Amino acid sequence: MPATEREMLVAETVLRLAAHDQEVPDLVHDLTTGLAALLGLRAAGVAVLDEAGKADCLTTSDPAFLPLARSQFELGEGPAVDCIRSGAVLPPVTLRAAVPQRWPWFAAQALRAGIARVAAVPLRAGEHTVGAVTLFSGNPVVPAAQDLRLTQVLADAAGARLSQRQALRTTNEIIEQLQTALTSRVVIEQAKGILSAHLDIHVDEAFERLRSHARARRVKLSELAGRIVQGEIPSGLTALA
Repeated sequence: MPATEREMLVAETVLRLAAHDQEVPDLVHDLTTGLAALLGLRAAGVAVLDEAGKADCLTTSDPAFLPLARSQFELGEGPAVDCIRSGAVLPPVTLRAAVPQRWPWFAAQALRAGIARVAAVPLRAGEHTVGAVTLFSGNPVVPAAQDLRLTQVLADAAGARLSQRQALRTTNEIIEQLQTALTSRVVIEQAKGILSAHLDIHVDEAFERLRSHARARRVKLSELAGRIVQGEIPSGLTALA
């Protein structure tokens, strides 16, 4: 039986999450971008607890939605907040204007950003809940309830990798890495756009070329992206066109 495109996307996402050389920022980025593509979301976000038990949203698949995701912890309400508090899956919640809301302040911001439905699953490292994965949809029927099963499986895969990393890094070190990654992600997005226009290719292909080029030459993706943003496009990338 031929594999469907969605099945291939699932397999590719699992493979990336399981990569033995995957750094934490890349791991979380692959989780959020993979979920956004698989479920047809506007964005997916990850929040992680620090050692004091406080949470902050540290990355989103689309940087434009980072302020909305982060606002949950400023307001003290939202899907990630509830999910972290309970340690359980938060089923999809539809947001509607002029209707009493579960999270009145967060819902108002989400609706202004074009978000119609949200859900969340816990991010676990071993037996401990260390954060939450939030799903943001512009469609009032997406994500469907069954999508949360897939989300939890992928979150658990990412959590397993996090628990392995925690043997070598403290939680604060992980959070510091992720906060640094937020800045580098902006540069990477800029580099993707520049390379896409320069080579006349899709931005997804541009990202894959960037990552392959960086890995082959053992340089950080953020460093390569920074060079491209500054106007230096390596000949190796041009030769692939």
